[in-house]
Amino acid sequence: MIKRGWIVSVFLLSMIMLVGCTANEQAGKGSASNTSGEKVLTLNNEDEPTSFDPPIGFNNVSWQGLNNLMEGLTRLDEKHEPSPAMAEKWEISDDGKTYTFHLRDGIKWSNGDPVLASDFEYAWKRLLDPKTGSSAAFLAYMIDGGEAFNSGKGKKEDVKVSAVNDKTLKVTLAFPQKSFLNIVANPAFFPVNQKLVEKDPNWAKNAKTFVGNGPFKLTEWKHDESFTMKKSETYWDQQEVKLDQVKWLMISDRNTDYQMFQSGDLDTAFVPAERSEDLLKSKDVQIEDQAGLFFYRLNVNMEPFQNKNIRKAFQMAINPQDIVDYVTKNGEKPARAFVSPGILDIDGEDFREAGGDLVTYDPDEAAKLLEKGLKEENYSKLPPVTLTYSTKPENKKKAEAIQQQLKETLGVDIKLANMEANVFAEDQKALKFQFSQSSFLADYADPINFLESFQTGNAMNRTGWTNEKYDQMIKKARREADEQKRSGILHDAEKLLMEEAPIIPIHFYNQVYLQKEGVKGIVRHPVGYIELKWAQVD
Repeated sequence: MIKRGWIVSVFLLSMIMLVGCTANEQAGKGSASNTSGEKVLTLNNEDEPTSFDPPIGFNNVSWQGLNNLMEGLTRLDEKHEPSPAMAEKWEISDDGKTYTFHLRDGIKWSNGDPVLASDFEYAWKRLLDPKTGSSAAFLAYMIDGGEAFNSGKGKKEDVKVSAVNDKTLKVTLAFPQKSFLNIVANPAFFPVNQKLVEKDPNWAKNAKTFVGNGPFKLTEWKHDESFTMKKSETYWDQQEVKLDQVKWLMISDRNTDYQMFQSGDLDTAFVPAERSEDLLKSKDVQIEDQAGLFFYRLNVNMEPFQNKNIRKAFQMAINPQDIVDYVTKNGEKPARAFVSPGILDIDGEDFREAGGDLVTYDPDEAAKLLEKGLKEENYSKLPPVTLTYSTKPENKKKAEAIQQQLKETLGVDIKLANMEANVFAEDQKALKFQFSQSSFLADYADPINFLESFQTGNAMNRTGWTNEKYDQMIKKARREADEQKRSGILHDAEKLLMEEAPIIPIHFYNQVYLQKEGVKGIVRHPVGYIELKWAQVD
């Protein structure tokens, strides 16, 4: 046994060194070792972007680059508030439903074409078009006619967004939405160059054909390896952009990421769980808020999770405190509900603090619920259960911890399966998984953004769960003008979601990272994407 363990250890060490060498070969060097005189920042995107087409790249690995390659009507500033961007000003009607945006003079795409109001109209209707199949379409449901068009019950012409002229965009909402200026800063609402998109459906798949309108332009994209962006000479506010170039690597292993930071090949790094105890005590680690959470989805269309009591048993048998203490070890807060801390209501009260804990770790009650569920379904034993996760070391560790907890608490043996990230996302959306890992990052700072995902048919639901009462609650909250009543409705909706248990919350996210002393001005928005417009390197 000792000899076998030694062989395995040597093998693992060799693999780590091989990964590190491969990563360093592709990396070049970070800003500290740049000798060209250019201001270059080297970052880790972890994985290949799903797409740089705004309605398709609806995830963190796409947003990180996309937010710096493109720009919407508004842009989140250093304080995470919406500020004028492609639009220099706007008016809002007295009833809060009609927004008239006025675009800046001389704004251009990276190929020199003018950015037109019609590009926004085209992009937003394309986002809603069911043929596009965007998971982000629900974000535009507040536009009058948007939900009907996306659900196949209405026409594109009835969506109330229109270019009055080349520089004026008029948008009418189905109901007042105080977060609208924040929402349209989201990458899903970025414009696209209509002429280019209609000419080349594959325009966003490589650097040669990609056209953006943001602070940086895409100059190289080595798929599954790296992508590079340089300061755009056509961006309207280019004098604010201090970096000459940003290179993004794709290193999924966080230990390798840390090693490359230590060797100078990366300018920022994640904190690997194995090093967190020491690093979190040092002055080098920075921690910032992030609005979102890691959780698991239970497919109610697959046995045994059609049964609510079995779902509740799994939910109550998992201890999120142990996951953050012994697995992730990055100072995260255990999640006992879905809406994360830091989301405030109209009175400035934290929605999470007001709502409290909605899920309780209770092994004894979990065992009782499992037994009850088995009897309800006439199961002599629990059908086989497989937990599927996307391939990353930290995801594997969490899955193994869940597997162990369910064995110890319920006596349940579950199998584990892993899958490459992009394929995983598509299969989860298609409801091919029985029990699967997931995550949510807020698109805008409003509790309804968390909760609307679980409406019937929402592309972000991915559990098969449907509840008419819940759907009506979300619709009512959207239209409720009284903010206190609206908050009460959303609290009730969250309670219902947790009671029905199509999901198991694990931990809320934070942003824990290392950053070189000479790197300044990177803004990490709580809603899940990074801002490099004001970044600098010494």
